[in-house]
Amino acid sequence: MTVLDWVVLATTLVFIAAYGVWRTRGSKSVDDYVRGGNKARWWTIGLSVMATQASAITFLSTPGQAFHDGMGFVQFYFGLPLAMIVICAVFVPIYHKLKVFTAYELLEKRFDLKTRTLTAILFLIQRGLAAGITIFAPSIILSAVLGWDLRTLNIIIGILVIIYTVSGGTRAVSVTHKQQMFIIMTGMFFAFFFILGSLPVDITFGEVLKIAGANEKLNILNFDFDTQNRYTFWSGITGGFFLALAYFGTDQSQVQRYLSGKSVKESQLGLIFNGLLKIPMQFFILLVGVMVFVFYQYNSSPLNFNPAANEAVLNSEYAEDYKRLQQGHKELEVQKRLAQNEFSEAWNMKDYNAIEEARIKMVELNNRERNNRDVARNLIAKADSVVETNDKDYVFIHFIIHNLPVGLVGLLLAVILSAAMSSTASELNSLGTITAIDLYNRNKKGEMTDQQSVSVTKWFTLLWGVIAIIIACVADLFDNLIQLVNIIGSIFYGNVLGIFLLAFFFKFVKGNAVFIAAIITQLIVIIGWSQDWMSYLWLNAFGCALVISIAFIIESFDRLLRNPPIEA
Repeated sequence: MTVLDWVVLATTLVFIAAYGVWRTRGSKSVDDYVRGGNKARWWTIGLSVMATQASAITFLSTPGQAFHDGMGFVQFYFGLPLAMIVICAVFVPIYHKLKVFTAYELLEKRFDLKTRTLTAILFLIQRGLAAGITIFAPSIILSAVLGWDLRTLNIIIGILVIIYTVSGGTRAVSVTHKQQMFIIMTGMFFAFFFILGSLPVDITFGEVLKIAGANEKLNILNFDFDTQNRYTFWSGITGGFFLALAYFGTDQSQVQRYLSGKSVKESQLGLIFNGLLKIPMQFFILLVGVMVFVFYQYNSSPLNFNPAANEAVLNSEYAEDYKRLQQGHKELEVQKRLAQNEFSEAWNMKDYNAIEEARIKMVELNNRERNNRDVARNLIAKADSVVETNDKDYVFIHFIIHNLPVGLVGLLLAVILSAAMSSTASELNSLGTITAIDLYNRNKKGEMTDQQSVSVTKWFTLLWGVIAIIIACVADLFDNLIQLVNIIGSIFYGNVLGIFLLAFFFKFVKGNAVFIAAIITQLIVIIGWSQDWMSYLWLNAFGCALVISIAFIIESFDRLLRNPPIEA
């Protein structure tokens, strides 16, 4: 990195933290600190909701997902707009009518204290883990690619977020989200147009799409009914719907964003704004990943994008085998460039027989390259069982560091770290709020003043910030980071969503039945995930249906025992 890149990166991050502290100085009441004084307009809510979900993992993993597997991941979000409609119609009016500070207050009003406490604890477990991962994700990849110290990065990101989140609460999170989303999308657009401009002069965007399509990177829809298949239209429209409904409707990190709305209408408009823009945004990020794939059809790429993996195998007994694979990889790259040129020329000449021949040749070469990469992963695993062989999360950051011009590298790194800060800030804000309001304040004897409540919430936010940094420092890389966060959510969200649906729509079910059903459901879902009963997205619908069914059965038996049928 050059001096200019460092200046761009440091200035961006310091500005965000300083701006958040400055704009929200003087938040002294619980209403100001937790709900932002109910002053947020719809565009602030919409951008804050998007920024909360769009972590660094989104901008690191999603392009790598598209590079390897194409655009099919966008199906994951198909259920989101439907979920926004349900939340706007049902959840938002109820939350505003009850004037709650947290989503789980509603559960005590409807059921009892133990159900509220259990649900809050389930939230704290999954969101606490996720907060650590959102810090860890960019840190481990930046440390591997740039040689920065991993723990130092975790601490720097964590401290920057803690400063403005503890200082200003919900308003600080919301106002900084607008700046972060602007930086994020500006950086991604720059990357997109840079790639387009870096391709051979005769390659238009239309030809880029043809090349990507010929290599099956533009296959968006999959109508397969296989529940083991992670990304299909059906898993997105059902599992994705339940996940989005649970996440946006019951997860305090999101609920707190629209509880700050000036009115019910502002909150609803903000969520609709998110529902309309989320799929196009994810489509665009995936398209950037596809563009990176096309870029590497014309330019050299490493056999494995993780530098630590390459170093591990080259310093092992398998070094010579790996070097032979690297040589074969270089030869394939030359053949691929020739095949791309043949394909483009055939298109320009409208020679459809030549187009098909060139396409088959191009696909065959990419399949051979994929096989080479698989063999390389196996060698890396033999050389070092600890190092991460799956390099999906390293594809985009490798492209940024090795191909973007001076200044733009700093901007794209700022994008990644801004995204990490935006989602982590929302998580810490909600974790501190839930711990203070749902657990500490609710179970503490005696009344607390506004100033004491704000102080307690700040201390708990700080505590969760420290916990998130610790989790980040001891975390380990998973198959794909964006999948890891969604898996953690899917294990808990279906159960929590079912509890809320019972509260809203099934008035005859009481607290004891829901409490017992929630514990049983959580155990079954964890077992189901560990035994790989189904793709993780389906766990959301499964957990939701299971807790409702078990609560029905328990309540029915309880009523039967209390009111046995009278014998004739």
